[in-house]
Amino acid sequence: MERSEAEEVVVATRTWLERAVIGLNLCPFAKAVHLGERIRYAVSVADTPDELRADLVDELKTLAAADPAEIETTLLIHPRVFAADFLDYNDFLEVADETLEDLDLVGEIQVASFHPRYQFAGTEPDDIENYTNRSPYPMLHLLRESSVDAAVAAFPDTEQIYEKNIETMRALGQEGWRRLWLGKKKP
Repeated sequence: MERSEAEEVVVATRTWLERAVIGLNLCPFAKAVHLGERIRYAVSVADTPDELRADLVDELKTLAAADPAEIETTLLIHPRVFAADFLDYNDFLEVADETLEDLDLVGEIQVASFHPRYQFAGTEPDDIENYTNRSPYPMLHLLRESSVDAAVAAFPDTEQIYEKNIETMRALGQEGWRRLWLGKKKP
């Protein structure tokens, strides 16, 4: 992947973060980390699951060693591996969890998942609820457990975030989602 391609991946991811995650307030904790420039955007050039796992190992080690004031969280974006198949991507999440165990990072870092074809269990592919976790490219969001704990302490009703997100997406609808990417406001 050329540098300009990787830059385009990051730009698309930042746009998604700003318009969807922050703009729709899908994650009330994202704005401060984004504005503080404490998100690491790592673009993987992996073509295979094994190569992606190697990149995951590198990024987990980088995040674990970094000062949280510099890097609070990492988005490991992998546009080539699992881009077309959500089920294979979903299966890879087990590999990600095993990797956390192998590196003795369970309880220190957790992995959240985003994919262009994200689909929650019990939903249809086009159900708007799935869009809360739909991103322009497959990615693994590496989060420090201490950051999650601090966010939960500051926002005691975290279990309501998921329900609020579903309400937000239902109110927005498919047409609203399309308009969001066109940069147009709903009339």
